[in-house]
Amino acid sequence: MDGLSYYGSLLLIVALAYMFFQHNNSLLLLITLAIGAYIVYSHETGHTATEFKNELVHSINDEAEGFSEKKGIEGFDAQKIKDHERY
Repeated sequence: MDGLSYYGSLLLIVALAYMFFQHNNSLLLLITLAIGAYIVYSHETGHTATEFKNELVHSINDEAEGFSEKKGIEGFDAQKIKDHERY
């Protein structure tokens, strides 16, 4: 995040947290504080949720390669599937 957008988002989080605290809405207060903690964490460390998601998708993709050969599953024939869908 750029400098001003980082501080602006933190100011917005603080304002929302204060408003939720004043109106005794503890669930939204906790959610707002969690979002604020994520913003600070991602700004300080450089790790983001998108980076985590990409790592997870790549690891699943790596494990899925060759799954059918490892488990002895025959590949599907596209024509058989289309014929089956007609009936």
